[in-house]
Amino acid sequence: MTLHIGIVGCSAEGAALCYRTICSEGAALLGPHAHPEVSLHTPSLAEYVAYLDHGDLVGVAHLMLASAHKLASAGADFLICPDNTIHQAFSLLAGRSPRPWLHIAEVVAAEAQRRGCRRLGLTGTAWLVDSEVYPEALDRIGLEWRRPSAADRDLTSRIIMDELVYGKFCRDSVLTFQRVIDDFKSQGCDAVILGCTEIPLIIDDDNSALPTLDSTRLLARAALRHAMGEER
Repeated sequence: MTLHIGIVGCSAEGAALCYRTICSEGAALLGPHAHPEVSLHTPSLAEYVAYLDHGDLVGVAHLMLASAHKLASAGADFLICPDNTIHQAFSLLAGRSPRPWLHIAEVVAAEAQRRGCRRLGLTGTAWLVDSEVYPEALDRIGLEWRRPSAADRDLTSRIIMDELVYGKFCRDSVLTFQRVIDDFKSQGCDAVILGCTEIPLIIDDDNSALPTLDSTRLLARAALRHAMGEER
């Protein structure tokens, strides 16, 4: 018997990719058409953005916790959140959550360590890149990290929030992310964290100068393993 996965959603594109990955890749582990039971809840993205714009992590935590309670009521055994940015509020809700969580940055950091990475470039919204979500997870296991320049943080954040969350994929935006990754390579990075769950929709190992750590799919796969009682 597999555990019931609860997805605390934020943006539609990231949550949908995580959900699809769990369902499509579950078959390889459980048999044709099989996957664990999955429930998804997400409030309006506008509510999260309003709190983030005001630096109100208590408000972000409130929204995440409300989703957690609804998913627990639906029968979820554990929770994941396919959104890196709002993990800034994780410490404010973890002790009050009705169910345990897998932490997206810890999942990605563990995979980087497993691959033998030493220095990682970080991409994502400006909220995420400016935060300590990934630095804390990487520092704990002795991995180095690099942030983009302030100008590139603002540019890539705009692409994420004005384009990717709406399912809009532009060639110039792909080129921008490729340039940022090229910069990381020149700084000695050996992989890049796709630290926004929409970035894997336009960047992957085929068009990146560095190997990618796809936070969305890595979290989905960790949830699959956890649902089956395996190590993360």
